[in-house]
Amino acid sequence: MTPAVEADRLTHRYGRQEAVSELSFQVPESSIYAFLGPNGAGKTTTIKILMNLLRPSGGHAAVLGIPSSRLGPEGLQNIGYVSENQKLPESMTLDQLAAFCAPLYPKWDDSLCSTLVQRFDLPRRQKISSFSRGMKMKTAVVMSLAYRPRLLILDEPFSGLDPVVRDEIIEGMLEIAGRGEWSVLVSSHDLSEVENLADHVGFIRQGRMVVSEPLESLQRRFREVEVTLAQPCPQPQPWPAAWLRARISERVVRFVDSEYDEARTAERVHQLFDDAEAVASPMSLREIFVALAREERHGGTDA
Repeated sequence: MTPAVEADRLTHRYGRQEAVSELSFQVPESSIYAFLGPNGAGKTTTIKILMNLLRPSGGHAAVLGIPSSRLGPEGLQNIGYVSENQKLPESMTLDQLAAFCAPLYPKWDDSLCSTLVQRFDLPRRQKISSFSRGMKMKTAVVMSLAYRPRLLILDEPFSGLDPVVRDEIIEGMLEIAGRGEWSVLVSSHDLSEVENLADHVGFIRQGRMVVSEPLESLQRRFREVEVTLAQPCPQPQPWPAAWLRARISERVVRFVDSEYDEARTAERVHQLFDDAEAVASPMSLREIFVALAREERHGGTDA
């Protein structure tokens, strides 16, 4: 099965500044892939390369099996795009905008458009200039889905939206995505926005991919572990490589195990400490990426 998006060692430089560096990842077909990272990490540059708005300095990418550098009008008809800076013709009503867009897309679906408008509770005959920011973002989503694209790319779509509007958009997208008709690449710096939306995640920092894998496997292999010791013990040297942010305080050792396995983790703990009791707790997506970001920033464990 051909991935919806495939990037292979993508690199892009603005002068001497390297915005994207050797970036590789895949968005599986019919998946919702969260492309995560702090502001300035290189997410928007990557998306512009995918959409053939920028040429990479190195590497290559393909979207829906087409090299990004060859994407033209025909290929773009299968891609929906929504960004935080989306511009809409504000002198139009929603119905007028839909009537304008429909002839441009052979697969335009009036029924789906009406379903989405109703789902998002949007006024059809009111000028877009009177819409709130949340209503405008919903309108952009409707116009990007009504022609049934095979891929939807969302670049920071929830930025500045209140939680109620954000949740309405996510729920509406999940409802449509449940039919398995299309793939989604959603870029965001706010992990809480996409945790309940995505089934695959990639985390980019300073233009480099830190991790890219199914959300289920990521959350299965990361655990926050607290070890209680029978007596004070000096810090062992070295810590296991999979233990992130490992630190010891009196009779308590805390770390994030990035390769958690109940039996293997317990064995490692008992090899390092006598009479120790370990308790492992699941981690949210945000907690996992905070641990990864801090580990990369500090380049090792905490003293």
